[in-house]
Amino acid sequence: MQVAQNDSGDAALAGDPDAGKNVFNKCRACHKVEQGAGNGVGPNLHGVYGREAGAAEGFNYSKAMKNADIVWNADTLSQYLEAPRKFIPGNKMAFPGLRSEDDRQNVIAYLHQQSE
Repeated sequence: MQVAQNDSGDAALAGDPDAGKNVFNKCRACHKVEQGAGNGVGPNLHGVYGREAGAAEGFNYSKAMKNADIVWNADTLSQYLEAPRKFIPGNKMAFPGLRSEDDRQNVIAYLHQQSE
């Protein structure tokens, strides 16, 4: 399923949110995505698409994430999900990253869907 141009001005999202939901199962050990579910080991990712990095209410972010000065969109999420510690050195996320571009695009489409 293609998702059209989004509010952030990114190129159209190429991922499949249904496939992204399955890939997101790798993330569920630390993250929730349901609205109002609170934070886990990592911040709740509901509404992450279009949000400033380090801005989820009630989560204790690293200084690196708080100072990242980025907004999560298709481009920034893809770079972060590919290599979190390379994209934002000093962040707390232990996950090494999603090497598959298809997996990243699918997760991004899922997160975009959860942010509408």
